[in-house]
Amino acid sequence: MEILTAATMLFLIMDPLGNLPIVLSILKHLDPKRRRKVLARELFFALIILMLFLFAGQSILSFLHVQPETLSISGGIILFIIAIKMIFPSAGSITGLAAGEEPFIVPMAIPMIAGPSVIAALLLLSSQHPDNMLELSAAVLVAWGATFFILMFYNFFHRILGERGLKAVERLMGLLLVMISTQMFLDGVKGYLVNRLADRNKEGRKCGLLLL
Repeated sequence: MEILTAATMLFLIMDPLGNLPIVLSILKHLDPKRRRKVLARELFFALIILMLFLFAGQSILSFLHVQPETLSISGGIILFIIAIKMIFPSAGSITGLAAGEEPFIVPMAIPMIAGPSVIAALLLLSSQHPDNMLELSAAVLVAWGATFFILMFYNFFHRILGERGLKAVERLMGLLLVMISTQMFLDGVKGYLVNRLADRNKEGRKCGLLLL
């Protein structure tokens, strides 16, 4: 899988532009000098978590006895639901923080940046491309770097795009993610059918050998 393709998918799932209003609401009670330090800290926590799941993906799947096709289908469904929420956002957001409380890992590192959908995508990528971990690591760094840039300069993007602009961009990203999730789902179904057909052919050959 190409680095740019994987990075684009991960960036769309992270949805930094869609998270900008939440970031503003979480950090608005903190001192302006403290905001960047807190945000940078949370972003680095998220990167560590993402890398951990990327390199531990194979072990996790083996432990759970989950097939790549199953993960592809379920990951496609999850991403499709996320994309629909991006296109048709619900009113309000729950951050889980009291007013003025400084975030620590939750809710910014998890689940805003390193959320369940990103982790599922990393597990899928690591299972489908176990020999390309260096490229996948680069893809994670590219997606995280773009997210880091947008969130660290949240005031600039919020001022330039405005609330309506952010919503429009988020919905556009949601449309792109719908296509990616649908393709992921179809790849999982195709892989499952191919494996089932291969198993039936093997059984047929065994039966033929027994009859001979």
